[in-house]
Amino acid sequence: MLGVWHFSLTVSDLDRSIAFYQKLGLKLLLVQEQANAYTSRLVGYENAHLKVAQFVIPGQPHGRSNHDLELVEYIHPKGRRQKPDICNPGEAHLALTVTDIHARYEQLTADGVHFFSPPNAITSGVNQGGYTCYFWDPDQIVLELVQPPPSD
Repeated sequence: MLGVWHFSLTVSDLDRSIAFYQKLGLKLLLVQEQANAYTSRLVGYENAHLKVAQFVIPGQPHGRSNHDLELVEYIHPKGRRQKPDICNPGEAHLALTVTDIHARYEQLTADGVHFFSPPNAITSGVNQGGYTCYFWDPDQIVLELVQPPPSD
């Protein structure tokens, strides 16, 4: 194992999601369409057609890959959203670190982002002294903001 190449999320409207993730502070690197034999073999769908966007998190060190997050919209076959409850097997979330979770929460709430709760103080465990909260992206993909505890 060499490391993590990137994290990928399937979205229903790539343009809408690009705008959302840019508002979060991610930098868009590349948008491309993939409709070829390789992609069809990779995803296991005949005549697959995908639109893909790649992002970096500014200031994040990069290893062998040039991007941190990939968003994929399936043009063919068109998927449908299953029940998005975080407790369901197969659901995941992406945690993003911030320096001022309360300010980011206020800004995103003003932009209409749906949060599960306001920032929560972490009162036990390795991140005690930090703050965290979950929220949804436009496709009800769960994201998390984390303000790490102060360093000693």
